[in-house]
Amino acid sequence: MQHAFDQAIALTPTAEGKYTGSTSPAYANMVGPFGGVTAATALNGILQHPALLGEPVALTVNFCAALADGLFDVTARPVRTNRSTQHWVVEITQPDASGAPAMVMTATAMTAARRETWSVDDEPMPAVPAPDSVPDPTQLPQVEWVRRYQMRFIEGGIPADWDGGGSDSQTRLWMRESVPRALDFCSLTALADVFFPRAWLRRATRVPVGTVSMTVYFHAGAAPLAELGQGWVLGQARAQAFRNGFFDQAALLWSEGGHLLASSHQVVYYKT
Repeated sequence: MQHAFDQAIALTPTAEGKYTGSTSPAYANMVGPFGGVTAATALNGILQHPALLGEPVALTVNFCAALADGLFDVTARPVRTNRSTQHWVVEITQPDASGAPAMVMTATAMTAARRETWSVDDEPMPAVPAPDSVPDPTQLPQVEWVRRYQMRFIEGGIPADWDGGGSDSQTRLWMRESVPRALDFCSLTALADVFFPRAWLRRATRVPVGTVSMTVYFHAGAAPLAELGQGWVLGQARAQAFRNGFFDQAALLWSEGGHLLASSHQVVYYKT
């Protein structure tokens, strides 16, 4: 049976670089689907393209509007191909009330033919308890996509009391698919968006939020990701500033062995 994540990001080609997809109830959020799975769908359009060169290095998605439940169209096109790098533009559209295509998400990406060079992680994984020694949380947001993941919070979990008494925005947690699935570029993209809104933690107050733009930088190639199999990923996220209705989030994701797999930055709208 196909994994729920693969069903959610599945695309049917209609022409070169053009696909149709459909939202999945398994990844429903408060409004529209989980943003991480939408970003992964955009990346999947690149990975399925017959002209693809290399592997993903960077992906930036801009959420113009929430996807409505149902069908959508994806267009992925390489806008420049160099000797070892390739640059992409991706669009996701859905019909508006008049039936005309309306933009829901835009994305840019860079892929490259990776080569063996001197390499080092300059951001060491923090010393944290092993996944098996961290208990499952007693409360999580009641949205469907959260059920797709195992999350074990080391610090910065969902506030126990929504009393406005928050003091820090940092979260560290172990995470992986609730139904085992080998890690790859698409699932790593989604994991980079698993962190619940920093404004909720910093204020211990539920406020309306929505990711506006999200970038993921991939530091591991396809082969190292495949070697990790279905293991846990350590995620760390914190905000730098909350101001004038927007806050940012910087995130880092490591393997259990301490290798930095990806870093991410996003900008989120919030309403007081």
